[in-house]
Amino acid sequence: MLLDTSFLIDLQRELGGGKARGAQRFLRGHAGETPWISLITWTEFGEGYGEDHEDPCRLFLSRFPLIVPDQSIAWKASRISRSLRASGAPIGDHDVWAAATAMTREMPLVTRTARHFDRIPGLRPLPY
Repeated sequence: MLLDTSFLIDLQRELGGGKARGAQRFLRGHAGETPWISLITWTEFGEGYGEDHEDPCRLFLSRFPLIVPDQSIAWKASRISRSLRASGAPIGDHDVWAAATAMTREMPLVTRTARHFDRIPGLRPLPY
């Protein structure tokens, strides 16, 4: 399964004692599965940290194996973006890359915003 940025944000907040949104419960319920992240998601999550918090960001993200986009993922992202733009319903570039990564690797995309991703045929958004 591929974790979306929304999941990482919620997990970090929960681990810090913030409001539970179900991220920890989801991971416990899927303990036998490996939760991956995309390099693009790594980047989007890292945008939330200031320069003086690079180490905590890297430490938090280091628990997840990383998928680096390759040409197959890039091509899939270009097809998704083209299709959504043609339909008049584009989504953000980071979300396109997350969807393309999940689809190319044949993984569900774990996200709080599953409805946002429903417009992408073939993607398996997995809400938590």
